[in-house]
Amino acid sequence: MSQEKIILGIDPGTNVMGYGIIEVAKGKIRLLECNVLKLKSTLSHEVKLKKIFERVTELIEEFIPDEIALEAPFYGKNVQSMLKLGRAQGVAMAAALVKEIPIKEYAPKKIKQSITGNGNASKEQVAAMLHTILPLKLKTTLLDATDALAVAICHHFHGIGGKTKSKKTWESFIQENPNRIKK
Repeated sequence: MSQEKIILGIDPGTNVMGYGIIEVAKGKIRLLECNVLKLKSTLSHEVKLKKIFERVTELIEEFIPDEIALEAPFYGKNVQSMLKLGRAQGVAMAAALVKEIPIKEYAPKKIKQSITGNGNASKEQVAAMLHTILPLKLKTTLLDATDALAVAICHHFHGIGGKTKSKKTWESFIQENPNRIKK
């Protein structure tokens, strides 16, 4: 018997925060929501953080996710940008912690590898692969939204949280995912 769960994926950012919410039931992934929170450049950093916290809280209250997955910050050259991104991630995590929802972080390369098979894939390649994974067409072309959706699906693929998955092989993957194999 497979476990049903709702996963909220977040791609944190201080200008644009992407979010994707999926429901997994009987091994099938169903898209519930995929969008972005656009934060005006005229807002102070503190107000942006408040808006991120409020939006994540709203999503939690509306969809009641069982687990939350976030894209971990990548290492960049601009220390100020990294600090701001870390704060954005922190307030998103705080919103989840207040509601006692388990959180898991994934490195960008791990997410890309899980979705496309290539840890160096572009955002566009990730978005294109999501169109083949999900039975319904995505209504967005916003890459921050599709990145967040990829985080949620990566979390599902890794089976973190619920029951422990057995060791996977390509054969078991093909048997469990016949719709993902192109002939």
